[in-house]
Amino acid sequence: MTGWWLLFAGVLLAAGLGPALYVGARGTTTSRLLGLQFTGTVGALLLIALSVAVGQPSYLIVPLVLVLLSYAGTLVFTRLGAER
Repeated sequence: MTGWWLLFAGVLLAAGLGPALYVGARGTTTSRLLGLQFTGTVGALLLIALSVAVGQPSYLIVPLVLVLLSYAGTLVFTRLGAER
């Protein structure tokens, strides 16, 4: 069963994080904000899949902190991006 979670994490890393980083690096302010949000979501899902794959439920605190920091990062990006 662990192999399936690792396969899911690999597919998520290849198919989700690449496009999210590309969208976050290019385009208008709105598309960069969308890329930032998508990167946070994919990163949290990736960390959850890896914690399940290695069988350590105590590692689930890391994606929870990432979600909170991603939300705060979006607020900061919105505030500083609006001033340009």
